[in-house]
Amino acid sequence: MSKGKDLAKNTAIVSIGKICTQLITFFLLPVYTAVLSNEEYGVVDLLNTLTSLLLPIVTLQIEQGIFRYLIDCRENNEKQIKLITTIIRFMIIQSIACIVIFLCVSPFIHNEYKYFLMANLLMGIFSSLLLQICRGLGDNATYAIGSFITGAFTVVLNVIFIVAFRWGAYGMLGATAISNFICAVYIFLKRKIYKYIKPKQFDKKILKEIIKYSVPLIPNMISWWIVSASDRTIISAVIGIAQNGIYSAANKFSGVFTTLYSVFNLTWTESASININSEDRDEFFSKILDFVIRFFGCLCLGTIAVMPFVFNILINEKFAEAYYQIPILILGSVFNILVSFVGSIYVAKKLTKEIAKTSIISAVINIFVNIVLIKSIGLYAASISTVIAYALMFIYRWIDVKKYVKFNVNKILMFALTIMYGITIFTYYLKNSMISVIVLVIVVVFTIITNLNSVSYLKQIVKDKIKE
Repeated sequence: MSKGKDLAKNTAIVSIGKICTQLITFFLLPVYTAVLSNEEYGVVDLLNTLTSLLLPIVTLQIEQGIFRYLIDCRENNEKQIKLITTIIRFMIIQSIACIVIFLCVSPFIHNEYKYFLMANLLMGIFSSLLLQICRGLGDNATYAIGSFITGAFTVVLNVIFIVAFRWGAYGMLGATAISNFICAVYIFLKRKIYKYIKPKQFDKKILKEIIKYSVPLIPNMISWWIVSASDRTIISAVIGIAQNGIYSAANKFSGVFTTLYSVFNLTWTESASININSEDRDEFFSKILDFVIRFFGCLCLGTIAVMPFVFNILINEKFAEAYYQIPILILGSVFNILVSFVGSIYVAKKLTKEIAKTSIISAVINIFVNIVLIKSIGLYAASISTVIAYALMFIYRWIDVKKYVKFNVNKILMFALTIMYGITIFTYYLKNSMISVIVLVIVVVFTIITNLNSVSYLKQIVKDKIKE
């Protein structure tokens, strides 16, 4: 099977679980925004943000390390056992230490949600670890089902807890912890992880090697947290937690694209790691980049164009202010996608220090711009600082990775997309129904023409798979 077909096959498998649950969550947004108050929605978002900050610190990003190292030993069962035994034992020790620390500081934390934070952190540790082990072993089907289980149970339990039982923020936070627990149990049993755990195979040398690879990813993940989530903390502190609820609602739309791309990026990172030293590397990588720009660029563009017609249907009037943040945040997600794409090359080359360096610089810029502007322009400061941070990170990484991969970029396509984004965003804020309809039609035609080759390429892959 060719590299392109293999990438498409793996992406299709992983996409099933992620996309289905993401779509369900997206269409339940009217329910969430109607049942929860701005404050409750803001609290849930803030607690999830804190969990995403603490997770890489507690795990030392070991789950990313085991994924990368398992790729290199897929035909070596003995090495797999050593890796998995070593890392699971390490994670158990880290979790116990985390619980002890929590019990010591808990009496000094006067917050009703602290136990939910701890539960989500612990469940997230093992859920993410086992998911990455699946990826490293090449079992994308189990990974997809595990991801689907997490998303599906989260959605179902959210509906039960906040709609039927009216548990508010407690319900949403509890649903997340329970769903991650179910996912971890499923993968452990389905993939028979217990067969890879042999206490005598614990290897300190392997642990040190993986930690050396993984630790530089900690500042990277914290920096990603700062770029994507420090906005929420600053908003809550400066202009109120209710405003954070509005910002969170606006972020759901850009979050859809980040999630969709993350599905592709899971298999792209794997493919990049496998093919980083191939003779046709530059050509292969350039084709994938061209597809990413065409598909995700037009997808984001189309969403901005259609948003004036669907916003009032999807979002409760309590969150009406979110309308003005959406196109800026979607533009930020475009740069986020490009940053992630280029970042996969660093992962493939095991250059985790470069990942950390570029992310830290971006995080500092994000915080600085946000703090400087938030008192004068409110929520716009958070949206604009995110775009600037991602854009500058992409420019830096793009220049830097040219040392390793020579990309061939379609300059005409880039120019056309830039013009279309300018026109569409201008029309969005103009709020003229007739002009918005015309621009939407133009965007649809542009998207079809731009992606004709991509669609043909994917159709050929499907035909080949049917023949197989």
